[in-house]
Amino acid sequence: MTAPPTPPTPVGGSEAAHAENRRLSSPGDRFGARLQRPSSAEALQRRLIEQETRNLTEALERVAADGSVARAAAAVVAARRRFVAGAGKSFAYASLLATDLSAGLSQVTLIDGAVVRAIDILSEVRTSDVLVAVSLRRYRRETVLAAEHFAAAGGTVVAITDDPGAPLAATAAETVVVSTDSASYADSPTAVAAVIHLLTTLTTASAKGARRRIAERDRLARALGTHLEG
Repeated sequence: MTAPPTPPTPVGGSEAAHAENRRLSSPGDRFGARLQRPSSAEALQRRLIEQETRNLTEALERVAADGSVARAAAAVVAARRRFVAGAGKSFAYASLLATDLSAGLSQVTLIDGAVVRAIDILSEVRTSDVLVAVSLRRYRRETVLAAEHFAAAGGTVVAITDDPGAPLAATAAETVVVSTDSASYADSPTAVAAVIHLLTTLTTASAKGARRRIAERDRLARALGTHLEG
């Protein structure tokens, strides 16, 4: 298990601003603190765009400096089977990750809780398996517990989370920390989506046979008339 990653540099260089964002742990708290006061649509839009731009820059600079995404990509490429999990809002990110990974890699499975349940995977974990788990506040119990059992069974856990002290980080062999500071009532999805895009790109570029798989998927999509042309 790797040492906990260095905490992210707070947006705007302000420790107080980042601490305040972590203190406002629910959407209701954040709405009251940020959107209750009178503000024009133009001012709110400007504030949100500035915050998102700073946060995205911070997140990408962080993962470039600490190498966590590159190490996570190497772990995913080295695995025989790849599982992806997330719950609640984090499931949307997990679905994006699994969809993009499956274009260039084989044996990618999204644990959706319906067709594929965590218990089905946990009952036959192999040491060559990797679980990429997405867990952002407010942290869902089922994702953390699934990751703990997956690691205990000998599999490798890669965590994508928003704080070095997040529950998932204690279980993971590699942790990618993405700041979600926002000027909105909702935590920012911008940097999370960008880091997932970076992870899938690095992984696919390193995967043996990725080019052939992508070309074959393109051929089949045309043969099946999957997409509207033009």
